[in-house]
Amino acid sequence: PNKNFHRILSSEQVSNKSTEDHEIQYCFPAINSSCIKGKRSSHEYNIIYVFVSVLSAWTVFLNLLVIISISHFKKLHTPTNLLILSLAVADMLIGLVMPIEATRLTEMCWYFGDTFCGLYSIFIWMLLSASLSNLVLIAVDRYVAVCHPLLYPQKITMTKTLISISLSWVCSSTYNTAFVISNGYFDISRRTYTCYGECSVFVGFAWRVTDLFMSFIFPCILIISLYLRIFYVVHQQVKVINTLMKSGKCVNEGSVRRKSESKAALTLGIIVTVYLVCWIPYYICSISAVSSTTINVLTWFMYMNSGLNPMVYALFYPWFKKTVKHILTLKIFQPASSLVNIFSEHKL
Repeated sequence: PNKNFHRILSSEQVSNKSTEDHEIQYCFPAINSSCIKGKRSSHEYNIIYVFVSVLSAWTVFLNLLVIISISHFKKLHTPTNLLILSLAVADMLIGLVMPIEATRLTEMCWYFGDTFCGLYSIFIWMLLSASLSNLVLIAVDRYVAVCHPLLYPQKITMTKTLISISLSWVCSSTYNTAFVISNGYFDISRRTYTCYGECSVFVGFAWRVTDLFMSFIFPCILIISLYLRIFYVVHQQVKVINTLMKSGKCVNEGSVRRKSESKAALTLGIIVTVYLVCWIPYYICSISAVSSTTINVLTWFMYMNSGLNPMVYALFYPWFKKTVKHILTLKIFQPASSLVNIFSEHKL
């Protein structure tokens, strides 16, 4: 859902009331103050809901494969994969709520009550914030692994990673709960309805600016800065390793490991790039005067990111292809299947 453009949706609904009565459809026909329902043909409805259903099923299924893979196979229990697991959980939950979001954005009506609207707003924004915070943690993890490899085992442990993941989820939920409450959603005396059946949180200017920095600008600057440094170090390391190999000199295990870490950093860098490509247009338009239709399209473009991350794993991680094969062929139910070495000659 979009934090900044509920007023646009409301103004469109108000303007639609000037149309002829026999053309108007209301969210709740029996209630005089009902919001006006979005007007679309049955063909448009079918296309939208089929698209959302496929996207939702795709997102949930692929991220569930990631969750099962990392949870089941002990060889994948690493700090980096724990962060990927946390990201997959957030993406899967976003996939589960896509049908609800489709109903809200397509019909411009909310049928589930005011209390659930507030809780839903907190929940969906928490998931989006958690995704971004997980990407920040992934960037920090890869920065330490690539730029300070000797310190990595001491600095990045399983316990510290679990604590960091827990804190990121707690902070995301706390921030978004404060966001909704501070803007007066649950305070009936401060709420102003334009119509009955609308799910919106009217955001003050100060909170809009705060949210823009907290939810996008600051995390993205941090991520981009870390990855620029990572890619510079990766370029230098790969150049040295290739020079040693061409000269016929022995390449020790540490050099091979650094090359493996560099490959992982590049792969996760692609995930971050895809994320930014999906989110930047939305945030640019959220501070510009654009139509609600454009915002809705960009919102779904943003949600599609949750279904793209597993595709990156499938294309670049050999271990993901192997674990998916084990899962789909039900080999994970065999005795001691969690101890199978799914890396063979490949490493993360």
